[in-house]
Amino acid sequence: MPEGPSILILKEEVNQFSGQTIIEVSGNSNIDIQRLKDKKILSCKTWGKHFLICFDDFTVKIHMLMFGTYRVNEQKETEPRLHLQFSSGEINFYTCSIKILEGDVNRYYDWSEDVLNENWNPKKAKESLDKIPNEMICDAILDQNIFSGVGNIIKNEVLYRCFVHPESLVGKIPSDKITEIISECSIYSFEFLYWKKKFELKKHWLAYTKSTCLRCNLPIIKKTTGKKNRRSFFCTNCQQLHI
Repeated sequence: MPEGPSILILKEEVNQFSGQTIIEVSGNSNIDIQRLKDKKILSCKTWGKHFLICFDDFTVKIHMLMFGTYRVNEQKETEPRLHLQFSSGEINFYTCSIKILEGDVNRYYDWSEDVLNENWNPKKAKESLDKIPNEMICDAILDQNIFSGVGNIIKNEVLYRCFVHPESLVGKIPSDKITEIISECSIYSFEFLYWKKKFELKKHWLAYTKSTCLRCNLPIIKKTTGKKNRRSFFCTNCQQLHI
């Protein structure tokens, strides 16, 4: 599943069509796609893993799910979920979820929850974590209403950086560590974005998919953790379990 930084890259690629009118639309989406024809794109936005194409009275929300892809000014052999044609190019979305949000997009999103947004509010994240002391930190970090845009790669790398075991309970983690985790969720997301643009993201992974701890030279544990049953990679020697 693409994480927030990847969706921000999509926005940057598609921004060339902001202010342009859609002259042709097609695809196998079950929304009323013909509603988009002859409409001018006002802007493109992101909220975490959601890509938003904003029009004057509605917004198209695109979620890439686990295997969604897109192409700008090119096509795949398979039929797109949504094809948008402009006088200067095209956008094609594949294997994704597409929905229409009626009215002002700001009614649907709290931009302060997005770790890559200029309005990101770490204090609000701390307040949200304080309300779920019995949740595992591995689940809390993936809560899109607390850390919008953070996915499983970022989760693993942040917890490794912060020396915290993924099955630690939020309420048992020292306050200074919680503050560090919150900060690193945003910091690492921006680093992810930078490395992704340079096509070198994987070489910077310290824990995700690794088999040996770079700090301890001991085996990295691979395990599905928490209620979300997502893969965690961690070292039981240097990542402290707070329970």
